[in-house]
Amino acid sequence: MKRILPAVLLPLALLLTACSGGSSAGGSGGVGGSTDGKGSVTLNVGDQKGGSEAVLRAAGELDDLPYKVKWSTFTSGPPMLEAVNAGAVDVGSVGNTPPVFAAGAKSKITIVGATHGDARGETILVPKDSKLRKTADLRGKTVAVAQGSSAHYQLIASLRRAGLTLKDIKVTLLQPADALAAFAGGKVDAWAVWDPYTSQVLHAGQGKVLTDGQGVVNGLNFQVAADAALKNKAKTAALGDFIDRLRRAQDWVYRHPEAWAKVWAKDTGLPYDVALDAVKLTWGTRVPVALDAAAVASEQKIADTFAEQGLIPRRFDFADYLDGRFNKDLPPSTSPARSYGKASSR
Repeated sequence: MKRILPAVLLPLALLLTACSGGSSAGGSGGVGGSTDGKGSVTLNVGDQKGGSEAVLRAAGELDDLPYKVKWSTFTSGPPMLEAVNAGAVDVGSVGNTPPVFAAGAKSKITIVGATHGDARGETILVPKDSKLRKTADLRGKTVAVAQGSSAHYQLIASLRRAGLTLKDIKVTLLQPADALAAFAGGKVDAWAVWDPYTSQVLHAGQGKVLTDGQGVVNGLNFQVAADAALKNKAKTAALGDFIDRLRRAQDWVYRHPEAWAKVWAKDTGLPYDVALDAVKLTWGTRVPVALDAAAVASEQKIADTFAEQGLIPRRFDFADYLDGRFNKDLPPSTSPARSYGKASSR
């Protein structure tokens, strides 16, 4: 049976995972980067490879900054939010799950912005020659997933929809690099993961989608700020401007998917055609949205699910961790994601 060669997907093992619930093997601390802008105010921004700095620079949104931005790069969302909690980082962008774990740990964080994107990149993948055809076929099978990630929630919710629970399958908790090797070597029957891993596996023609996140996960990503930064008038003003720039950059990505794919490919080591697939499947579909009741309700469902599974230490009200002062005239969080049509690999 033909398997994916790990070398084919190696660049992805180096990607920094916004959706992951745990740190990558490469460490979790922030790495100091460049500083942009001028002025007396410095905004400390947490970032991930191929993330905010790259897209803002590509879109020209780092030109003429009236404040300084000092960048720190993290391996995933959770360690970034640890830095936000400690006040070492003023703001950072993460997926829909790290804030749940941070809030569950009573971290001093506040969600100040959101985007809504297509959930097709959130998938449960099986090898190309697998006989599994639907989620219910996972009963008794071994599934790799990163603990506490958005994929972990998607796996739980997809199983529930099929009348199954985690007890009906054999869960192997692996971060992406290890899960990749297990999937490539036939050590697991399926892999619950997110884009751009999805796009690369599909583009290589070595796997297929058993099910995806449409109607299962909320497709939200967040900008999360430190409580201390929000108590500082000058930093709060800079935060508002920075979030506006991120929103404009997201609009630029949608209008220029090929240009962004070239930048993203260079930053992450992805092949250009794979990066373009991922942009059209996930990255470029995101719409800046309001932090409204619907967003709270969908995140509360995730928080309650992980609390039931014993993966976070307590139940809490997700609304307590939101600040809508930067909402402005944004569309509701349930607004349809943008669409380019089907990505070429699908």
